[in-house]
Amino acid sequence: MDNIYLPQLVKIVNIKEQSPTVKLFRLAPTQRSGLKKSKFETNDNGLVFIPGQFVLVGQIGYGESPFGPSSSPYENKFIEIVVRKAGTVTNYLHSLKKGDVITLRGPYGNGFPLDFIEGKDMVMATGGCGIPPIASLVEYIIKNKEKFGRIYVLYGARSPEEILMKDRIEEWKKEGIKVILTIDKPALGWDGYVGFVTDLIKEIQINEADAVATMCGPGPMMDALEKVLRPLGISDRRIFVSMERKMQCGIGKCQHCTTGSKYVCMDGPVFYYDEIEKNHD
Repeated sequence: MDNIYLPQLVKIVNIKEQSPTVKLFRLAPTQRSGLKKSKFETNDNGLVFIPGQFVLVGQIGYGESPFGPSSSPYENKFIEIVVRKAGTVTNYLHSLKKGDVITLRGPYGNGFPLDFIEGKDMVMATGGCGIPPIASLVEYIIKNKEKFGRIYVLYGARSPEEILMKDRIEEWKKEGIKVILTIDKPALGWDGYVGFVTDLIKEIQINEADAVATMCGPGPMMDALEKVLRPLGISDRRIFVSMERKMQCGIGKCQHCTTGSKYVCMDGPVFYYDEIEKNHD
């Protein structure tokens, strides 16, 4: 699109239930959106978005909400978002069905530093609904697997039923990604880890001098993770945090997404850890 601040029309081409309160929506441009060949445009590197960027999805009369795409950044026929039912816009989205048309703006913001992380071991940690930006980064890494060292995904959820993107996780394992899951409390039939995401650090083996960590999730989880990553030799300038905020305009005008002196929509949503230390929720 010539003007990324104007919404385009997208059609819901698939919906997958992820948990009792979370759905995954696959969105594709409509013929009325005016896009060439009805595909999302790619940047100079062939990416539709940089993992960690966000889009604003909604409907006129209901508003918009920000979502980090969870699909591969190389996919130019659709974008997938994960929506937790939590408010006016998300409740509206959950009421929709396949074939309905909504609006999309973006991508906005700064994603993960792809050039910097290449050639390094990766530790990607997330909790709850924080997995979408990590998921798109995993898809990027799989596409460029020869450029990376050991790859870990540490993911925590309240219960087995609330682990999102289970089918994708199984595909990642087949691609050699080491995925380690944990839940908050023991559950019937669960024989995996129980406890905090931070407890999973003991299960990884990395080259401490040349490793990078990425995180997206609740503020307390990210604060606790930083305290266990530092002793491993991963400095704050090699820890990248994807922040979650209510971003309404996407261009630094509405003031809803400030964190300290930063705007999450323009300066982020991906930051060095020391840029937003003590400013996350």
